Amino acid sequence: MFDPVQLRTFLAVAQTLSFTQAAHRLGLRQSTVSQHVRKLEEAAGRRLFARDTHAVDLTEDGEAMLGFARTILEANERAAGFFTGTRLRGRLRFGASEDFVLTRMPEVLEEFRRDHPEVELELTVELSGTLHELLAAGRLDLVLAKRRPGATRGRPEAATGRLVWRDRLVWVGTDRLRLDARQPVPLVVFPPPAVTRARALEALERQGRDWRIACTSGSLNGLIAATRAGLGVMAHSLGMIPPGLVRMPSRAGLPDLGGVDFVLLYGERDSAARGPADALAEAILAGGDRLQLP
Repeated sequence: MFDPVQLRTFLAVAQTLSFTQAAHRLGLRQSTVSQHVRKLEEAAGRRLFARDTHAVDLTEDGEAMLGFARTILEANERAAGFFTGTRLRGRLRFGASEDFVLTRMPEVLEEFRRDHPEVELELTVELSGTLHELLAAGRLDLVLAKRRPGATRGRPEAATGRLVWRDRLVWVGTDRLRLDARQPVPLVVFPPPAVTRARALEALERQGRDWRIACTSGSLNGLIAATRAGLGVMAHSLGMIPPGLVRMPSRAGLPDLGGVDFVLLYGERDSAARGPADALAEAILAGGDRLQLP
């Protein structure tokens, strides 16, 4: 028997690859997170994480536990809902960034609709920057989007959201693309106010490297098509590199793009959508590993 509390903690660590960030997400002490993981490893009889003072990584057994943990927690939630007789109702306006077009997000949403058939779910797919604006304007109840690490400094706690996972931005292109250091870097980018566009331009400006826009599209599929055609390079999250593209090698001489957070942000928390928003947020957190590409 595996304790659901320990499984939830395990998922938080697996998705953030950080005991500290998992503690922040769950509202627990870091020592409590470590204790939960240790007890789960004892119950499984296997090591689930390989960790040292610098990094946390899943072991092969930890990778296997991911699927089991998600299945157990989802079954637990369905059983609790059935026997308590609580049924969520209302309208939920959910925004997801373009980054999730190629992931298994549809599965998460399908399961949510199956478990909560009386919730009227409205989905908006947009650039992360646009979703932040829509949320601030009160036009969305819950958003899953990119954000710069440390972007919440000096902001109210309500604005900090919940970290789903932390990733790095990298340059991607085709394995056939060769960049000429004497020529401007050809860029494939989202239009403003895209986070990846801003980070790419800022990094190149700091490096003093010339650049040019080779393609602009509000569609991730459009950017992927242009990049696969060899029109240029684009900034993309390391954990979600699309099929057919590769991380550009260091010999390309492109600047470091830094980290990026994928976060869940709420709208007005005392609104009628709070219950459905909390339920969908929990479903996304439980299934966060399905939102990254292998």
